Amino acid sequence: EYGEPFFVMIIILSGKRKSGKDYSADILKVAFDGKEGITNHCALIRISEPLKEKYAKDHNLDFKELLTASPYKEDYRLDMIKWGESERNKDPGVFCNLAIKDRTEPIWIITDARRPSDIEFFQQHVKNSDKSLIKVRIQARDEVRKQRGWKFTPGVDDADSECALDKGIEWDIIIDNNDSTEVLSKKLLD
Repeated sequence: EYGEPFFVMIIILSGKRKSGKDYSADILKVAFDGKEGITNHCALIRISEPLKEKYAKDHNLDFKELLTASPYKEDYRLDMIKWGESERNKDPGVFCNLAIKDRTEPIWIITDARRPSDIEFFQQHVKNSDKSLIKVRIQARDEVRKQRGWKFTPGVDDADSECALDKGIEWDIIIDNNDSTEVLSKKLLD
């Protein structure tokens, strides 16, 4: 439906809210593209972006505000999760397909894999090929996540969107992100 995308490597990042997934993705992007990003070899692909865009359109909401870490997004998070699950039940790859549409960069960093179907979608793209897939789990202790602004929310933090990848996945790399940004950078780039 979307054509065969071009890439040579996919790095999948997964982790709980406020574990440091986006920050880790930014570190990796700079490592591949340089500080100025002038080489453009690397794409940060957010599965949640097309989900939020479609949810905003369907519910007449501010898409740009849903992309932020704002109270506005938190007001809609639970309903957005339920709506997203409903959409995935119809087509498990719907948001992954939308997220990679028209990508031309050879390196993809998936910043927010949350379900086994997300990982399976990208595994199918490298199956029987010379392309690489690296699965990275970013972890942080709850007290560290709280320092970053996380607060347990029933129906969110105990839902599949946060817990579906806690078990049953063989991670290629597991990074404990409880320290400084320098320590995180070293762990990611070693």
